[in-house]
Amino acid sequence: MPNRSISVRWLATLTGAALIALSGSAWSQAAKPLTKVRFEEAVHSIFYLPHYAAMSKGYFREAGLEVSMKASQGSDKGMAALISNSADIVLVGPETSVYVQNSESPTKTKMFAGLTATDGFLLMSRKKLPSFDWAMLKGKDVMGFRVGSAPHLFLLEALKKHKLDPDKDVKLLNNIAPPARAGAWIAGQGEFGIFLEPEAGSLEREGKAYTVASIGHEVGPIDYTVYIATDPYIKKNPEVIQAWTDAIARAQKYVQSAPTSELVKIAAEQFPGLDVTLIGVAVERYKTYQIWKTNPLIEARAIERLQDLLIAGNVLDKGKRVKYADVVNTEFATKANAKAK
Repeated sequence: MPNRSISVRWLATLTGAALIALSGSAWSQAAKPLTKVRFEEAVHSIFYLPHYAAMSKGYFREAGLEVSMKASQGSDKGMAALISNSADIVLVGPETSVYVQNSESPTKTKMFAGLTATDGFLLMSRKKLPSFDWAMLKGKDVMGFRVGSAPHLFLLEALKKHKLDPDKDVKLLNNIAPPARAGAWIAGQGEFGIFLEPEAGSLEREGKAYTVASIGHEVGPIDYTVYIATDPYIKKNPEVIQAWTDAIARAQKYVQSAPTSELVKIAAEQFPGLDVTLIGVAVERYKTYQIWKTNPLIEARAIERLQDLLIAGNVLDKGKRVKYADVVNTEFATKANAKAK
């Protein structure tokens, strides 16, 4: 007959050893250092709220990433930071990857996740109008954005949709740097202009401008702001790109279901000096216009439409259209979507 006391002692010892092993494993996992990622966003805007949600909710840290963030003040500058290796991941316009693919740069890039579904700029009037018609822009100075940038191309498309010739019917002011645009507007430049939140709401609250239309609503869905990394970085750090995309997918899902009050709190962390009422208006506007993507996958038809805009805007030759697979890597977004279900 087996010795019962020995069996009990043996079981207790084995259980204790297992618990120690498990706790040691958990401690080791918790103690694992976070991977640092140098990140740059084109501008700092409520337009990028899902990204800020990923930061605020701890999704990046839970994915093992420590993210430093700065604003490039323009997609062109963001891409320059990426190519020069002063940034690891950037959030910029998708047109930048097309330009790099056609350039002589030996370093090529890939879009691997999308954040915004269309243009977030609002068309604003200097005067309060009882009603608005796009024909009112004819003969007027319109504050636009840098030639060849996504804001510029989408504005051109909106103008053409309403039978306005961007070269003849309006005067586009495209040479004002992003940080100086609000100041230039307040100083009197432009009779109409395009602005992102929270600038748009701030100008409106001060009685300096009045929202009359959404550019993104006019043009329709085309991936507008995307995460990009260089081919060498993606090849060397696939686990970082996957972790990043997983965090963004979680944030996009959260933003779709979260009440405005929660999203306002997240935005307020990024814009501490801004009135929460103003933030609430901005969030509701972007939700109404369906500005944010519901998942990170960048689809082929979006890149085809984007290149149509580039050609129409005379910044891409027809013979230099790039292949979808040459500028977009879908592997990480596809996996992230499967996990997020």
